[in-house]
Amino acid sequence: MKITAIFSVLIVLGLVLLSSSVYVVSEKEQVVITQFGKPIGKPIKEAGLHFKLPFIQKVNFFEKRWLEWDGDANQVTTKDKKYIWIDTYARWRIKDPLKFFETMGNEMGAQSRLDDILDGETRIAIAKYNLIEVVRTTNRPMEMALTFSGEIADNSEFKVKVGREKITRMILDKVSKIAPSYGIEVVDVRIKRVNYVESVRKKVYQRMISERKRIAEQYRSEGMGKKAEIIGKTQKELDRIRSEAYRKAQEIKGKADAEATKIYAQAYSKDPQFYKFLKTLETLEQTVKKDNILILSTDSEVYKLMKTVK
Repeated sequence: MKITAIFSVLIVLGLVLLSSSVYVVSEKEQVVITQFGKPIGKPIKEAGLHFKLPFIQKVNFFEKRWLEWDGDANQVTTKDKKYIWIDTYARWRIKDPLKFFETMGNEMGAQSRLDDILDGETRIAIAKYNLIEVVRTTNRPMEMALTFSGEIADNSEFKVKVGREKITRMILDKVSKIAPSYGIEVVDVRIKRVNYVESVRKKVYQRMISERKRIAEQYRSEGMGKKAEIIGKTQKELDRIRSEAYRKAQEIKGKADAEATKIYAQAYSKDPQFYKFLKTLETLEQTVKKDNILILSTDSEVYKLMKTVK
């Protein structure tokens, strides 16, 4: 029984010793081994099963993947004295875990140090350029240009010489020279958002609203002018159509009158007395109505006709 108990104890001690001697490094991790708090040997970056001295050596794991740095929005003054909020972000990784361990200790310390480096370099870079350089990257034509004091200006005043993209590359170049001393590699820096401070923003919004109202009124005026032009063209075309229709109607009427005159002339030439009789009846029909009193001379054709009928 004693031998069995001793054997069991030895097995347990062996398992404890083995567990404290063996560690696994994954593909996304890298390791620095410390002994009594001081790093020893080279960093371990290869994934797999590794060994260390039990109890006296400690395994410190660090990320191998790209990490995110998202800074706080800071108030910055541009070269043309515009007060704006700049919000930036970056991507970084632990390139030299040994130097990182010696200088930063952990990711929280690295994030804090990056706050100082990136915010400082961003302030320095923004202060060297006018606001238009921070806002725009190219000289792509703008439909309407609003100056950063809130006034309307011609597009020619907004010519970008450096631009936002190059400014962020300048910031990245500066940071890339500082970061390696902490075992860090910064791969990208971007400006996420640019905005006015609150006091200026309200004024700019009001200016923008007024300008949009002015443009809307201009569109309405142009629309009314276009409407009047269309109505004028329509009325002109209508008058032309009416004139043409009247001309054709008069032409048809003239032809009809000529034809009627021709027929009358033919009828008159065949029997003048009968034609004279019909014309007298027609005149009588048009002039005499019911209850009318007709005064005729004795030599009128109507009188002679009425006398004959009687």
